[in-house]
Amino acid sequence: MGRALSTSLNLMFIDLDTFLEERYFKSIPQIFAEEGEESFRRKERKVLEEVAAFDNVIVATGGGAPCFFDNMELMNNSGFCIFLDVEIDSLVTRLLRAKTERPLIKGKSPDELRLFIEGMMQKRRPFYEKARHILKGKDILPEQVLELVRLENK
Repeated sequence: MGRALSTSLNLMFIDLDTFLEERYFKSIPQIFAEEGEESFRRKERKVLEEVAAFDNVIVATGGGAPCFFDNMELMNNSGFCIFLDVEIDSLVTRLLRAKTERPLIKGKSPDELRLFIEGMMQKRRPFYEKARHILKGKDILPEQVLELVRLENK
């Protein structure tokens, strides 16, 4: 989604996880394994503060980023923050197809992944719903996000 939007809006795209890996010269699974989740979340916050100061970029965060420190407040105050509220089935499908290894879901079967996502969404939803904008649906298309951005900028 972020890449498609950046192309349509002619803006630079930053995937926060990739940015973090490049900044610390370690993969996220490496950071989790060597330093633990708490250290990862501190590093994540630091790079989020850095990219929040950039102009004319689209930033995609990992699912946990809004849920720690006051990250959601930082994101809302730094730009146009959108929670893409897609259905659990869509999330399961996307995560099963993802090429990136995610430490929190590594090795889970599709059924285990579904249960995990349901539990995480229950915990994370209060943070996600603090986003200034929410788009809800089975699958959300880049065109829907573009329309929201255009309406907001009128």
